[in-house]
Amino acid sequence: MVDYVIETNNLSKIYSKNKVVDSVNMHVEKGKIYGLLGKNGAGKTTTMCMLLNLTHPSSGEIFLFGKDPKKYSKDLYSNIGSIIETPGFYENLTAYENLKIIAKLRGDFDPYNINSILKMVNLDNEKSKKFKDFSLGMKQRLGIAAAIMHSPKLLILDEPINGLDPFGIKEIRALLKRLSHEFGITILISSHILSEIENIADVIGFMDGGVLIDEISKEELYERLNKFVEFQVSDIDLAVRIFRELELKENDDFTVDGNTICLYTHLEMRDSFNALFVKAGINVKKVNLCEENLEEFFTRFVSNN
Repeated sequence: MVDYVIETNNLSKIYSKNKVVDSVNMHVEKGKIYGLLGKNGAGKTTTMCMLLNLTHPSSGEIFLFGKDPKKYSKDLYSNIGSIIETPGFYENLTAYENLKIIAKLRGDFDPYNINSILKMVNLDNEKSKKFKDFSLGMKQRLGIAAAIMHSPKLLILDEPINGLDPFGIKEIRALLKRLSHEFGITILISSHILSEIENIADVIGFMDGGVLIDEISKEELYERLNKFVEFQVSDIDLAVRIFRELELKENDDFTVDGNTICLYTHLEMRDSFNALFVKAGINVKKVNLCEENLEEFFTRFVSNN
């Protein structure tokens, strides 16, 4: 039996007759990194706010760690860390001083724990630097430090890599993977940056227009990516005519872009097609077996649902 840390049943949210989240059925498995992928305005943040009890659902059910949060709110939410939008800290205080205030407010101040957390997020060498002088990546890492300081079992992060440079993205990616793989923290992370979700997530939830279209494991995703053969030819009109004579249909079996023809079916016959082109006097400059990337898959997937 699968152990779900988050499970929703027809979760919906309506604002002024506008359904921003529409009957979402989400399943976040224990110990996994779940990437919630969608364009800005897809309903990702609203979904996370409902999970965190920051806004109330219009309808539907939420189960956290297999329990109803309306009945066990204190126990359940004490096991969750989160970042929704930009983390807020005191500008003139250091990372340690900011975490110290948060720990005291929670009633669990422990200097050793704070130092351990700062080391974990690679901020232990920045103890004297004030928050106002932090880079955006450092601010995000401090936000994650605050979110995991109480050793949560679940981490919910809304766009934690938004605005970061490539180095900052790499740091956050490595940190989240470590939290998941070494410490067993289940992570729900949202983003509109497809490549980063692909790099970090074990399972990807595709969201568009408030609807969770599907949930796909990384392994299943790679199996579902379209494969195609790319022919770069000297005479595109003749190549197209040959395909049509073989009863291949444009836009169904193949597409044309300049002097390149992409074949999506009958891939096992690519050598035969190449031989036909050469026999017809076409100079075949390149033959590549290709695979669509996640962005291409997402565009196709959303448009077909």
